[in-house]
Amino acid sequence: MSKGHEQGHDGPPPAPDPLPLPVVDNHTHLDISRDGAAAPVVAQALDAAAAVGVDRVVQIGCDLAGARFTVEQIERHPRMLGGVAIHPNEAPKHAERGDLHEAWAQIEQLAAHPRVRVIGETGLDYFRTCPEGVQAQQDSLRWHIDLAKRTGKALQIHDRDAHDDVMRILEEEGAPNHTVMHCFSGDMQLARRCVEAGYFLSFSGTVTFKNARGLRDALAITPLDHLLVETDAPFLTPSPFRGAVNASYLVPITVRAMATTLSVDVPTLCQALSDNSERVYGPW
Repeated sequence: MSKGHEQGHDGPPPAPDPLPLPVVDNHTHLDISRDGAAAPVVAQALDAAAAVGVDRVVQIGCDLAGARFTVEQIERHPRMLGGVAIHPNEAPKHAERGDLHEAWAQIEQLAAHPRVRVIGETGLDYFRTCPEGVQAQQDSLRWHIDLAKRTGKALQIHDRDAHDDVMRILEEEGAPNHTVMHCFSGDMQLARRCVEAGYFLSFSGTVTFKNARGLRDALAITPLDHLLVETDAPFLTPSPFRGAVNASYLVPITVRAMATTLSVDVPTLCQALSDNSERVYGPW
């Protein structure tokens, strides 16, 4: 979950041309509303995405209410898998209230659902966290890594202004078999480190932004078998609609921009993204 400083945009963007092969939006928040708008109607959002070739999504619940919503929805919608966690920005709040361990216990119960395939998003966010909240974030990241390994589920990492500590803690704890760097925000050097460690890099609409040359450079050196795509909806809407409310039906814009950066044709990239998603999360 990332809230960028974007300019306003009137009305929902039009649907892009459908992709030639289906892909997965591997990180979306259908429980979150933005800019005073109502939260999306799940069935309508899934139908709009499927109409342009985004036929599967991973819904991420990153607080207790969102995690419960996620489990409810994945039982209703076969096109949806789920992820649950305490977001790094939520962990210090729980720690301050003295109920972080109780929150973890609830997440562990929800994570037992067979269609919850992700522990996350967890990680570190030093952009919003005061120094006194860092320890709670790091403790929470370590706990979620352990849960992912104990349950055999994929781990999705939120990393904002905390690259070195995220990589250090993953190395110290031992990353799960499938670790996804959600909304990858690093440079070429970090991309190489992640690929060498066996992690998947998930790119969002930020890769289309004019000021994101460094991010496109990182994408360009990432092998196809380490790539995923996401929206982080309702945030991070791809250009030229930056500032509008994001949704899974806009994934084709990001996929086509990624294909251009990678110098591959769109069907080849779509097939890789779909295959990688099933490698990480299993069949829908």
